[in-house]
Amino acid sequence: MSNSDVADRIALQDVMLRYAAGVDERDFDMYASCFAEDVEVVDFGPDPIHGRDAWVAYVVTALEKYGPTQHMLGPQYAVIDGDNATTRSDVQALHYLLEPEGQTFTLWATYNTNMRRINGEWKIQRHSITARGTKTAS
Repeated sequence: MSNSDVADRIALQDVMLRYAAGVDERDFDMYASCFAEDVEVVDFGPDPIHGRDAWVAYVVTALEKYGPTQHMLGPQYAVIDGDNATTRSDVQALHYLLEPEGQTFTLWATYNTNMRRINGEWKIQRHSITARGTKTAS
């Protein structure tokens, strides 16, 4: 593996780590910086969402029913082909519900993400989720 391959793998992981940190810290500028302007997001609702601004607005609204969240990512699998990459990241996401207060919702899932290098930076071009399980607890 060349130094550029290692650097790309770290940069791809950093995109997903900023993704998780942006959500959990409610830093939507950081979160938005992860996405290409023309991103397509599927499987988070009934219809695909097109465009960074539309996706970030969707996430802001979705998070209104939660207090703190924590998105923990497992090791990332990546296949890099020049300026394109396909990644797979397992996630366990803990959400504290505002209503009913005191309950938590946990999601186990896999993010399947296509990224593209744009102006020297990796950005999410297409993003989907495969839910593995959920649990609500008091």
